[in-house]
Amino acid sequence: MATMTAAPASAAPTRARPRALSNWLFVIAAMVLAMVVVGGITRLTESGLSIVKWEPLSGTLPPMGEAQWQAEFAAYKATPQYLRVNSGMNLGEFKNIFFWEYVHRLLGRLIGLVFALPLAWFAWKRAIPKGYGWKLVGILALGGVQGGIGWWMVASGLVDRPEVSHIRLAIHLLTALTIFSACLWVGLDLRALGHDAAARPARMPTVGIWALSLLVLQLMFGAYVAGLDAGFAFNSWPKMGDEWFPSEAPMMTPWLRNLVDNPIMVQFVHRWLAWGVAAGVAALAFEAFRRERNLWGAAVIGAVALQISLGIATLVLGVPIPLGAAHQGMAVILLGTILATSHALGRRRIV
Repeated sequence: MATMTAAPASAAPTRARPRALSNWLFVIAAMVLAMVVVGGITRLTESGLSIVKWEPLSGTLPPMGEAQWQAEFAAYKATPQYLRVNSGMNLGEFKNIFFWEYVHRLLGRLIGLVFALPLAWFAWKRAIPKGYGWKLVGILALGGVQGGIGWWMVASGLVDRPEVSHIRLAIHLLTALTIFSACLWVGLDLRALGHDAAARPARMPTVGIWALSLLVLQLMFGAYVAGLDAGFAFNSWPKMGDEWFPSEAPMMTPWLRNLVDNPIMVQFVHRWLAWGVAAGVAALAFEAFRRERNLWGAAVIGAVALQISLGIATLVLGVPIPLGAAHQGMAVILLGTILATSHALGRRRIV
C-alpha cells in the first residue's frame, strides 16, 4: 500500500506557471514599446511640458469642464515654454499638446497596474518559479523609479528653460528601455523553463554584449538628437550639406562638451554610429547563422536594415512626426531582436 500511495519528492506537483508569466511579461514589454512611441510623439509635438504638475493618482482623470481646462491652461501659461515659444496659443491648441502628454502619463500608470496586480496574484498563487521573484520585484521597483525620473525630466523645463534637459530625456528613455529589456529577457527565460524544466537562465554571449553596447550608445545619442532638435540641423545624407562634417560648425570648449551639447556634433555622431551598430549586429547575425539559428540571424539583419532606412528617411524628409515616431519605435524592436537573438545563443540547461 505504501508504494501505491506515496509519491517520490521529485514527482510532487508544482504550482509554478512559467509560461503564463512569460506571456504576461511579453504584454508588459509591448506596452512599454507603445509608451516609447507615444513618448516620441510627445517630444516631436513639444507636448511634454503641457502638464505642469505630477499627480500620480488625481492626475489619472483629464480636466472635466471649462473651468478645469482654463485652470490647466493658466498653469501652462506661466511656463517658460509658453512665454518664449507658444505665446498666443489658444485653448484648442493647448488641448492638442495636452492630449499627448496625458496619454503618455496614463500609459505609465496603466503599465504599473498591469504589472503590479498580476504580480501580486502570481505571488499569492505561488506560481512564480524559484529564483524569479526577486527579478520581478526588481522590475516593478524600476518602474516606480521611472515615474520619478519622468517628473524629474519634466521639471527641468518648468523653471528657466523652454524645453526639458536632453540629458534627463536620455536617462528617461534608457530607463524605459531597461524595463523593456528586463521584461523580454526574463520572459524568454520563463518561456524556456515552460518548455523544459531543466532550462536555466540564458547567458548573454560576448558578441551580444558588443552589439547591445553599441546600440545603447546609439540610443543615448538618439535621445540627445531628440532633446536638442538636432535632427533639423542638416537634412541631407550622406553629407551634412556639402561636407562630410561642416567646417564652419561652431564648437564648444572643452571639446568633450560637443558630444553632449552641440546639435551638429550630436547629429554627426548619431548618423555614423549607426554603422557601428550595423557592424555589431552583423557579427551577432554571423554567430547565429554559424550555430544554425538562421531565423534569428535573418531577423536581426532585417531589423537593423529597416532602422537605418527609417533614420535616413526621417532625416532627409525633415523629421515628419509619423516617421520620427516609427524610427523611435523601430529602435525598440531592434533592441528586442538583438536580445532575442542573444538569448537564443545563450540558452542553457541543467546537465
